[in-house]
Amino acid sequence: MGTNFGLGTKIPVKPRIFVSYHHKNDQGYYNALAVALQQSYGLVADNSLDRQIDSDNTEYIMRKIREDYLTGTSCTVVLCGSDTHLRKFVDWEIMATLQKQHALVGLRLPTLPIVNDGCIKPARLQDNIDSGFAVWGWYEDVYRDPSKLAALVHMARSNSSSLIDNTRARRVRNG
Repeated sequence: MGTNFGLGTKIPVKPRIFVSYHHKNDQGYYNALAVALQQSYGLVADNSLDRQIDSDNTEYIMRKIREDYLTGTSCTVVLCGSDTHLRKFVDWEIMATLQKQHALVGLRLPTLPIVNDGCIKPARLQDNIDSGFAVWGWYEDVYRDPSKLAALVHMARSNSSSLIDNTRARRVRNG
């Protein structure tokens, strides 16, 4: 896959990935990841949905997420920090990802506490990790070795869409 400029040489097209995260708390992690992955992936532009989509119509917002942010991507990566599970737009982005049957990867940020060998992820992400559809990894591993993201994305894309669990009610407000 690539762009041919008429000289028989193709420029490879980078796979595009949508990244969902809590902008206020985790912007620095997104920025660092974008730099680390710039050679391998095209990360969808950093847009906080509450600033970009000025509407109270939930169905309109969901359509805009699918059309403007997820179309052209093959995977959503959710950066999971301490408050990510409380954010309604993160839930909506995961929901829209599952509606499009795109791959789903969650990455634990260093700010996400581990309690009793577990951590609190966005509920819809956890549902899909439990079902075997979504894949879970560690931000530090991907940041140190960007090829680890390729392995996680490949694993997630290999999972059957029949494993998708998108039955949870949509979050209506931030926690």
